[in-house]
Amino acid sequence: MAIPAAAENHPRSESPFERLGAVCRERGPKDLATRLFALQAWLAEDLGAVEAQLATLPRAGSVANTGAGHQLDLGGKLLRPMCVALAARLGIGFGDRARELAVAAELMHNATLLHDDVIDQAELRRGAPAARAVYGNAISVLAGDWLLIEALQRIHRSADRALLGLALDTIDKMVAAEAVQLENRGRVNLNRADYYGIITGKTAALFRWAMFAGASAGGLASHHQTALERFGLELGVAFQLADDLLDVTGDPAVTGKAAFADLREGRINYPVLLTLERDRSLCKQVERRLGRKTGESLPAALSSRLHLQLVATGALEECRGLARAYAEEAVACLSSLPAGPARSALATLAAVAADRDS
Repeated sequence: MAIPAAAENHPRSESPFERLGAVCRERGPKDLATRLFALQAWLAEDLGAVEAQLATLPRAGSVANTGAGHQLDLGGKLLRPMCVALAARLGIGFGDRARELAVAAELMHNATLLHDDVIDQAELRRGAPAARAVYGNAISVLAGDWLLIEALQRIHRSADRALLGLALDTIDKMVAAEAVQLENRGRVNLNRADYYGIITGKTAALFRWAMFAGASAGGLASHHQTALERFGLELGVAFQLADDLLDVTGDPAVTGKAAFADLREGRINYPVLLTLERDRSLCKQVERRLGRKTGESLPAALSSRLHLQLVATGALEECRGLARAYAEEAVACLSSLPAGPARSALATLAAVAADRDS
């Protein structure tokens, strides 16, 4: 599934399940939080092992360790490790190898966040000061590099050349997507094809790798591995579309970032892209904003007009519908896999990706 072409006209005290349950309780389907919490007893040991491994990484000894530790201690939903665990549980289970790969997935994810915050000159990450805001850009870049190397070493120790090869390909896609996004910074003429290329590289590629890693560790047949890779790609796109929605509609107290943070950082996300397609009179105002210093707040008049037109043009409704459609496509990819708790859990994650409030 692809983005449709334009028409002509921080707290570690909470478990990952508690964090995920909180974000889907309000906006998700009525039974979604219940389904999610029902998985807690089943996966708590697996994800607890991942968090325990993350906690053993040094927080001192070098400036890279300090910056990386700051990022890791901000917490997270552990969605990518959860993908590894669930894919592995479709096979022989979540053993030591799967745990190491789950940790690697989370390390790669956090490495990209550290680098992204430098590129975007972000002050906040997950509602707390970003590593670059505390330690500076140089340390944040080094910390991201160190986490990436640590992840690749863990993958290398798995002795699976296909896994390492796909990890390198994933990193290549993330870098290429970031480059395209950077080239389009400050421009209002981002098209849907470029947008789709960016999000499949920056977000969906790592979900794809996490699913493949779990399937490999679980000893699944090659056709099941392929199905789970497809699931990961569709899941990642649904997740990013929902993230774009939260950028323009989310409560900053819940999401941990200011409204229209993407525009503040010079980026056009999907609901704004749709709105500009349908109300060309907004383009000049948005373009003027994009030409200003990164991180500055939007003028109140522009923010107000965007809020109105996001609704009036149907951009919010379309983006939400597309996120759900990708989630449904992801679930459809699971049809050939054996029925059971792991498959049901993956379907729940797809629903969470499309309907969440942080």
